Amino acid sequence: DSLRKLEEIYGDDALPHRAKTVYIYLRDRANKYGQSWPSLQTISHDLALSKSTVKRAVADLKAAGYLETKQRWRDNGGKSSLLFKLLK
Repeated sequence: DSLRKLEEIYGDDALPHRAKTVYIYLRDRANKYGQSWPSLQTISHDLALSKSTVKRAVADLKAAGYLETKQRWRDNGGKSSLLFKLLK
């Protein structure tokens, strides 16, 4: 099943390289429910991509149906990192 998912994303010619890279990063860090919550800055740093490139990659993945995001909030009302949920 895991291999099939990777084959699907590698074979998706409409998906830019940046999106494939971010997908694999999130997949590697996801729990058994396909969820992870690294900050955009952490993803950017770990992959040596600009934060704006990571944001575009996330938008690409969402548009293609590979990913959902949900804003998380701190107890004091401030924003926390996004919750990333892999759909495929």
